[in-house]
Amino acid sequence: MKKTTQYVVFVSVIAALGGLLFGFDTAIIAGATRFLKDQFGLSAFGEGLAVSIVLVGCMFGAIIAGAASDRLGRRRFLLVSAVLFFVSSLGCALPRDLAQFLVFRFIGGLAIGSVSIVSPLYISEIAPAAIRGALVSINQMAIVSGILIAYFVNWVLVGAGPSNWRWMFATGAVPAVVFFLLVLGVPESPRWLLKQGRESQARSVLGRVHAPEAAEAEAKSIKDALALEEGKLSELLKPGFRTALLVGIVLAVFQQITGINAVIYYSPRFFEAAGLVRGAAILQSIIVGAVNVLFTLVAIALVDRLGRKPLLLFGTAGMGVSFVLLGAAFKFHLFAGSWVLVFTLLYVAFFSMTQGPIVWVVISEIFPTRVRGRAMALATASLWVADFAVSLTFPIIADRFHETFAFWLYAAMCAIDVIFIWRVLPETKGKSLEEIERHWLKEKGSGLKT
Repeated sequence: MKKTTQYVVFVSVIAALGGLLFGFDTAIIAGATRFLKDQFGLSAFGEGLAVSIVLVGCMFGAIIAGAASDRLGRRRFLLVSAVLFFVSSLGCALPRDLAQFLVFRFIGGLAIGSVSIVSPLYISEIAPAAIRGALVSINQMAIVSGILIAYFVNWVLVGAGPSNWRWMFATGAVPAVVFFLLVLGVPESPRWLLKQGRESQARSVLGRVHAPEAAEAEAKSIKDALALEEGKLSELLKPGFRTALLVGIVLAVFQQITGINAVIYYSPRFFEAAGLVRGAAILQSIIVGAVNVLFTLVAIALVDRLGRKPLLLFGTAGMGVSFVLLGAAFKFHLFAGSWVLVFTLLYVAFFSMTQGPIVWVVISEIFPTRVRGRAMALATASLWVADFAVSLTFPIIADRFHETFAFWLYAAMCAIDVIFIWRVLPETKGKSLEEIERHWLKEKGSGLKT
């Protein structure tokens, strides 16, 4: 048993390296934005576009990867994503004008959108139910580690001259190559293999991640669930699965409109607004990234013990309170004593141990196997649309109305999210993917019993 657990953890960590590239490529722009603004003379809209164009790519990447990974396999799309990350990193380092930069950031978005679906999807389909929450949360741990590494690279290169932002983007090519080489050695998802009728290969993989008796039972459970599915996206509109689709999309959207990427992408900006010089503002962002990593470890420890729903309620409420305090700090100029940093870290801590990892866990669990990739694509594409809206509008809102208005707006979104989680979200802790699927059907659209 110990050996099988070690193997599934090892494979999950490799798949989660896609999350590390996801985090790195989304966050590297945080330190580069001000230098890009100087280089290309960007307006507030231009600044928002330079940051958010990657998210347009994410939307398309999510949509493409969902359907294609259902047809071609999870592992192949991890490899495709690694190639896209490499091309984007080098392309963003070498543009002669803003248009070229935007093209390669869009390509990076295709890669991020792909791994945002396929990495947690792959892990959820290979992981035993008892530790699935923790293993899928490893993907979020990789994302926040990538964000921290990006902030560190930003800080190291901030004084490297007028081309420093080019080097910031170029460093992403190295982990892209490592990711590609490691994915070559992982197996395909056993659930996807069974869906394709490749039973012997699926049983071989299941035998490496479960004890022999459990592997046989898991194979039978997957086959029974597949026999009841049609494999069409319209299946999600049936009673029961309609609720699953609603939960997945709403959770994904609220993960973003509660403000996390205003913090991730623009924290140097509002640290500067609080009076810090540019280099010190980027250093403060490293502290934000470190807290992000630390509290994601807390989530990994708790998600399979306390459950998804209690943690989400606690964390989302805490995020809202943190934004109320951060808005007050800007409203009443409480910049002395680093209150802006303190309230920012408080928000990040709550997000990192709840919304950050657990939303990805839930949306990787709740859909039927035959259409899980396409269903996750709908939820994840919705997430990227919301991320795009936040990323594009934050500098506009901050310039036109003030940072306080933006922070209090995100706090209001947190309050609405708490109500949705409390009233609608089911608990999936400890259930196999097939049990979750059967429960949706049993409840006839009302969701799992909470």
